[in-house]
Amino acid sequence: MSYRHKTKQVITINIIETRVRGFITDIQHPKQKKKININDLELQLRRIIDNYFEMNGYGLFYEAIEALQEEGVLSPIHNKQFNGKSPALPLYYWVNMKAKESKWDRLKMMRLSDTFDFSYYEAHPEYQTEEEWKRIETLYTFLQTADVREVVSIEERSLELFGHEKFLTDPELFPEGRRFLSRIGISEEELKMVKYGEPFVFWLKQGKGYNDVQRVLIVENLAFFHTAVKLLEENVLDYEPELIIYGEGTKIERSFSFFFEMFPPKNYLFYYAGDIDAAGYGILIRLIEKFPDLTIQPALKIYRKMLECIEQSNDQKMAQSANIVYRDAFLQWFTEEEQNILRKLWEEKKRIPQEVLTIETWRRWL
Repeated sequence: MSYRHKTKQVITINIIETRVRGFITDIQHPKQKKKININDLELQLRRIIDNYFEMNGYGLFYEAIEALQEEGVLSPIHNKQFNGKSPALPLYYWVNMKAKESKWDRLKMMRLSDTFDFSYYEAHPEYQTEEEWKRIETLYTFLQTADVREVVSIEERSLELFGHEKFLTDPELFPEGRRFLSRIGISEEELKMVKYGEPFVFWLKQGKGYNDVQRVLIVENLAFFHTAVKLLEENVLDYEPELIIYGEGTKIERSFSFFFEMFPPKNYLFYYAGDIDAAGYGILIRLIEKFPDLTIQPALKIYRKMLECIEQSNDQKMAQSANIVYRDAFLQWFTEEEQNILRKLWEEKKRIPQEVLTIETWRRWL
């Protein structure tokens, strides 16, 4: 093949590929994919290139489409529909979103690469924003002296580094907060910050000290908390706990870790008593799952007293908390007869609130 012929072929290839890339670039969108019919695209080429067939236009068109697919610009839609040509191409393709160009200075990235891994940002240039870079520079400055900094709360460090105390703790207000740390690969420990447990209301049995605590009763509701305190001081409360904690509904799931900031490390026995309903089941089972090294179990004696007050059951509003997995995990602690009663309550969408246990009703069992 002569040099002149080779040159002509290269020019022809460039014309086909350039035209195809031009069409694709024109319809590419930065935020959503576009669907194209490959036959429609080829038809446009045939209309604007006079000697399309003489130059083996389809063969060159095929190569251009394959190249764009390898580059990730196009993705075939595999629905068993083809363009009817040889070699065949899928009839439809997705034109993928236009990748945003890198905006960060590569030399600056290299300077900070001794501390940060920028591979995520290389693969996702859409995150290479001016605001993100400012956060990274702030982190870099902090980490240079992190070894001499004190451990503080996550809210305090968040305010210092990002200008708002809730940047790392409120996903609704700042959805990018936690994701930012994940993208840059920095842990809470490296930032010398901790998430402190929320304080809770508790009652220590009279005459007992913090070191005397061995058995702990956690109750879901405030009314029964006060009832349990009275029963404890009368020495008639089941399990004879040294400490009663007011769980305050689901709050105990956030505040439970605070216990270990107040009481000495030892093997405690935790009993939980809540409403007999979907929400109550969930609280207990999530506590058990979150703290697998602790002994946490349902206060069966108290739950059985509640079952004896089944005539006071009321309607249960089943919503997101109606988790059958939690229900079944809760039920396994009970006898078969009790499980049948609990399942019947569930099926009838009934619940037994903890408030059925008053000082007066408790005296039935004394």
